[in-house]
Amino acid sequence: MTANGTRVLVLNSGSSSVKYQLLDMADGARLAAGLVERIGEQTSRLVHTPLATGGDKREQEAPIADHSAALQAVAAELAADGLGLDSPELAAIGHRVVHGGKQFTEPTLITDEVLAEIERLIPVAPLHNPANLTGIRTAMALRPDLPQVAVFDTAFHTTMPEHAARYAIDVATADAYRVRRYGFHGTSHAYVSRKTAELLGKDPSEVNVIVLHLGNGASATAVAGGRCVDTSMGLTPLEGLVMGTRSGDLDPAVIFHLARNASMSIDEIDSLLNKKSGLIGLCGDNDMREIRRRIDEGDERAKLAFDIYVHRLKKYIGAYYAVLGRVDAVAFTAGVGENAAPVREAAIAGLEELGLAVDAGLNAEHSGSARLVSPAGSRVAVAVVPTDEELEIATQVYALVTA
Repeated sequence: MTANGTRVLVLNSGSSSVKYQLLDMADGARLAAGLVERIGEQTSRLVHTPLATGGDKREQEAPIADHSAALQAVAAELAADGLGLDSPELAAIGHRVVHGGKQFTEPTLITDEVLAEIERLIPVAPLHNPANLTGIRTAMALRPDLPQVAVFDTAFHTTMPEHAARYAIDVATADAYRVRRYGFHGTSHAYVSRKTAELLGKDPSEVNVIVLHLGNGASATAVAGGRCVDTSMGLTPLEGLVMGTRSGDLDPAVIFHLARNASMSIDEIDSLLNKKSGLIGLCGDNDMREIRRRIDEGDERAKLAFDIYVHRLKKYIGAYYAVLGRVDAVAFTAGVGENAAPVREAAIAGLEELGLAVDAGLNAEHSGSARLVSPAGSRVAVAVVPTDEELEIATQVYALVTA
């Protein structure tokens, strides 16, 4: 497959939103970015930033009925900047797809068969794959002649060995219902682990990294020589670290206990664990900045929430240190990981015997660049690496369509 242009449009379609970026892969430059939100509501909003021209951000609020109308509005904004979807410079459209199961291990050109398989995976990703499919089908209708490529959140994690990916339940039941560890945030973990190796001046194949993707959703991954060997999220993004609104790890019998003793339905428990737990369940806030402000004012609930959050982080750092055997770096990324110095400091504190430490001055600095925050000469580097999932998706898409 040979593409004529060098531009890639990256689409991330949610249930009521579409995020997008247009990148030129000749130099990695961002030409435009934006967000359509509240699709299907009377108060739909589109925010478009023309990065290529340095122009002012444009916002509009008007009803946007569905994803088709949303993408048409995006196309109109891009056309206003001379970057329309009909441009011969557009090589492909890349789609973030949350769940690719075991089947999709790399970026994949979208065909009818691929669409059918993504649809078959809806039972293990009921909140995400339907929206991803809607975005794909809408984009294909707008540009049926253009290569459309799916990049899967789960793909990076398909290198996990079976002993890490399988749960200890009846094998026949697990296989029949696709119950296993899949992992998520894969494009972020791939990008950050590679960038961490670059920061250390080494080839990714030589480096073992623990990547901590800490946003409202949070996950940890053990990366050995550029390959995922374990990750904290499982069948769904609920397992693992404490998150903004998700509980992360808990005894599965909690579900039975609530069903039997609190008369809660499966849907109510699902909502509790995914939307009303984590930081917001512990202290009523899921914004780490607000939690830190409350701690500074002596708020005990906020302090406990922070301590639980950090305790879980430490457990995963220690566990993945054991899985990897040798660790060259621990990398923090995403909104909390990149910006919350107290989280990084607290997560590493007490791990000096493992060769881990942070330099207080370096850790306190604010920067949008990848950097080390560990003392010079540390046995294990501690890094802050801003993630760039859109660039990672565009890079993978462009490599596929120009191969």
